[in-house]
Amino acid sequence: MIEVVGLSKSYGAVRAVTDLSFQVGVGEVVGFLGPNGAGKSTTLRILAGFLGADSGSVRIAGFDVFEEPLSARAAIGYMPESCPLHSELRVHEYLRYRAALKRVPARARAAAVSRAMSLSGVSHRSHSLIGHLSKGYRQRTGLADALVADPRLLILDEPTAGLDPNQIREVRKLIRDLGQEHTVLLSTHILAEVEVACDRALVMSHGKLVGSGTVDELRRLAASELEMTLTQGGMDWPAALTQRLLSRVEVSPGVFRVRVNLAERPVESWVSELCAAGIGVREVRMAQGLEEVFAALTESDEAKESADAASRGGAA
Repeated sequence: MIEVVGLSKSYGAVRAVTDLSFQVGVGEVVGFLGPNGAGKSTTLRILAGFLGADSGSVRIAGFDVFEEPLSARAAIGYMPESCPLHSELRVHEYLRYRAALKRVPARARAAAVSRAMSLSGVSHRSHSLIGHLSKGYRQRTGLADALVADPRLLILDEPTAGLDPNQIREVRKLIRDLGQEHTVLLSTHILAEVEVACDRALVMSHGKLVGSGTVDELRRLAASELEMTLTQGGMDWPAALTQRLLSRVEVSPGVFRVRVNLAERPVESWVSELCAAGIGVREVRMAQGLEEVFAALTESDEAKESADAASRGGAA
């Protein structure tokens, strides 16, 4: 559905996106993660056809965004972070207007608006003035706008920005439901949204892709420690093994929780050695939560950028 190859974009001397490449398959719900200023919104605007690029190629549903912009845009429903709405219009009036702009046939327009309002949960507010809606319902109206032409791809830029916790839960559930019928690219810096709503994630930092995969794959990519729950039936722990454990805590009689260094050896090697020593392995998991993974991926890239800048300064 999305194919990005070698995409780069600068604003004057500031490089926003650098040699970015990734793919999103049909029917996937993919989180687009990164700290503020990582280049996420710039990338989404290029994908949606609202912004040009310095180099690289983008194809949406098989259409080149730069060479076949109208065909590519017809496949996209785009919800920007700050969704511009006409506050003087009622919800159904605004959506009929947007459906006309998106070339939904006149005979199908009423059904398209009704479907979009139903999917986004604003049917009961269809006659409300947009200017009188809460922040949550304005976000839902913006989502209905993205859905009204029944696009194959939804691009959502920070859809829960500014919402309260109850509204955030509602929008996350809505995104999960939409993923059953649409391909979704969800830009966010809220890690819980990726865990709850997405099949996999792309992580950007300083305009570059620094991680890609499912949540578990990203954990393995950034993990440096492994946490295991072990059983030991009365035998002494091998001294050589004990010396290499980062920590060991007895959580109940004969049951221990330990941490080991993944840089020293892979998971399989640790499990094999423990079993050979007569120690039972009950549970194995990466020690980091997604927040630690996110920090590890983005901070390591930031450190590299700083080192490169220092090196250039020294060379000068």
